[in-house]
Amino acid sequence: MTTTIILFAHGARDPEWASPMRRVQAAIRARAPGAAVELAFLEFMAPDLEACAGAAIAAGARRIVILPMFIAQGGHLKREVPEMLEKLRSAWPQVEFLLDRAIGEDESVVQAMADAALAKAGAALA
Repeated sequence: MTTTIILFAHGARDPEWASPMRRVQAAIRARAPGAAVELAFLEFMAPDLEACAGAAIAAGARRIVILPMFIAQGGHLKREVPEMLEKLRSAWPQVEFLLDRAIGEDESVVQAMADAALAKAGAALA
């Protein structure tokens, strides 16, 4: 079964906002060269989740793993994204859609942020 990973980010009006998300996408592709890894946005930027999923399905994806690149499970992930997911499942019933939790809730991400914050504070803590 062909799987596509969709890194799903909030989006912003400033196109430079997406740079860290594109770096994550590139890092995943570098570590898993054969993996299909796409980037979609909730608002302000393209592609949106539906367009991204449609393109992945047209390219042969039969399983789509949606990884929310959010710090925590806020209103978007609790209300809007489940509605979007149901719409996707209705449009493409032959495709398996999996939604993970917000990446920021993963313990390794919490620890990486703590390490970065301590490193940035550096001399101020000495």
